[in-house]
Amino acid sequence: METNNFNYVQSQEETKAISKTFMSSVFSWMFAALAITAVVAYYFGLDDSLKALLGSVDPATGRMGLTGLGIGVVFAPLAFILVISFGFNRLSYPVLLFIFLLFSAVMGMSMSFIFKQYAESTIYGTFIATSGMFGVMALVGYTTKTDLTKFGSIMIMGLVGLIIAQLVNMNMHSEGLNAIITFVGVLVFTGLTAYDVQKLKNIGAGIQLGTAATSKLIIMGALNLYLDFINLFMFLLRFMGNRK
Repeated sequence: METNNFNYVQSQEETKAISKTFMSSVFSWMFAALAITAVVAYYFGLDDSLKALLGSVDPATGRMGLTGLGIGVVFAPLAFILVISFGFNRLSYPVLLFIFLLFSAVMGMSMSFIFKQYAESTIYGTFIATSGMFGVMALVGYTTKTDLTKFGSIMIMGLVGLIIAQLVNMNMHSEGLNAIITFVGVLVFTGLTAYDVQKLKNIGAGIQLGTAATSKLIIMGALNLYLDFINLFMFLLRFMGNRK
């Protein structure tokens, strides 16, 4: 009986260690992707020669005109996400990793446009605020004993509603609705951060380290948390940011 209890405790400890290693890898690749995005966004946002590759302001109208590359950069992130999601089982780990890192670079190019809309101090301040909120909610998701499955389902429904509201407001151009969308967006992605971290922690407890399948799960987990962070940042920027 004592031997069985010892084996059970040992198994629990092994499971925790595997889950911890899995989560450490997920966060490492997520931070690597964020670093790539930040560096690319910074240089494309502030370097005039790189800005010109994406588009330029028409002196007559004051409107931003996009080049072919600029248009591609705007729509490419969605294509990358679809390729990664639907190609998960077919793509090898090295290919999946390459696509993920390339996606993070393209996202940086796409996000460089925020330097035209917001002051640099606002962008940096919002990034720090996002990092703090994300870190707190990630810690909550990792340490809480409460099952967040139902909470996560509510957040996902909120995300669907958010997408629909944004599509509707593209035609309405309502400032009031935009403010509501921004506020709800902050809440949704704050909640999704905790939910996704707990979900990944649970996944990590049931995997075998060192396999190609696990390596690909790590990249998918990093992508989920990366998107949570980026979306939280963008909604916070709209909520807190002072436009130029």
